Amino acid sequence: MDGLITTTTEAEAWDRLRAEAAAAAAGEAMLRGVMESAVLAHHGPEAALSACLARRLAGPDVGREQLGELVDSALRGDPRILGAAFADLAAIVARDPAADGWLTPFLHFKGFHALQWHRVAHWLWNDGRHALAHYLQNRVSEVYAVDIHPAVPVGRGVFIDHGTGVVVGETAVIGNDVSILQNVTLGGTGKEHGDRHPKVRDGVLLSAGAKVLGNIEIGARAKVGAGSVVLKSVPPCATVAGVPARIVGWCSGMVPGVDMDQSLGDDYQNLGIDI
Repeated sequence: MDGLITTTTEAEAWDRLRAEAAAAAAGEAMLRGVMESAVLAHHGPEAALSACLARRLAGPDVGREQLGELVDSALRGDPRILGAAFADLAAIVARDPAADGWLTPFLHFKGFHALQWHRVAHWLWNDGRHALAHYLQNRVSEVYAVDIHPAVPVGRGVFIDHGTGVVVGETAVIGNDVSILQNVTLGGTGKEHGDRHPKVRDGVLLSAGAKVLGNIEIGARAKVGAGSVVLKSVPPCATVAGVPARIVGWCSGMVPGVDMDQSLGDDYQNLGIDI
């Protein structure tokens, strides 16, 4: 999973986040307490991320304090989680026109929150703590409507836009600089066991409602059009669309997962190559 495009450092992201929280606290009296508890009271990004994630996911079974301690444990156990989280945040700021800075997605975007909880669950899964990992998967699905199996490895700089209805199966793989829109499924084709889910390589864009099914590969910098059903592997740089999906264009040097251009290209009406 090399080739990461997002380059903002954790320190830079943390400085920007604090500056925006301070401005929000100064400009909106009702939010001063929120900004203080969410960002300004913390001495570093680790504590702020733990507090933010725990506050939103806490419920009657497991409380905020326990969840915060769990995130802290994951960040200590694998420091790469924090770097990945802020790479994801930078990706949102760069790719989502609805993100008016760093603070709003950090506090409110459920795709970001769901992905960071998945990173914690994946750490638990790799540590053999499958029961707790499954609990987090279920709880995230309840709260955010995002269902990612904790076994799934996910790269850095990943953007899950809106999040609602995203489902990712157990043996899927998601690379760096991937963008996934709402109602995307990376699923199997039946009840077979073993390696049965898609492998999504770096720089891929999965547009809204795309269904990618089976142990297939979506090549680097490929684009899957909205509402498409992909049943066969997609070559690197290809744009595919339709039911079933066919090649309708090529990326021409772009990185769809970063550029976020969901159009199908000028050749859509004239090109329909079977995958």
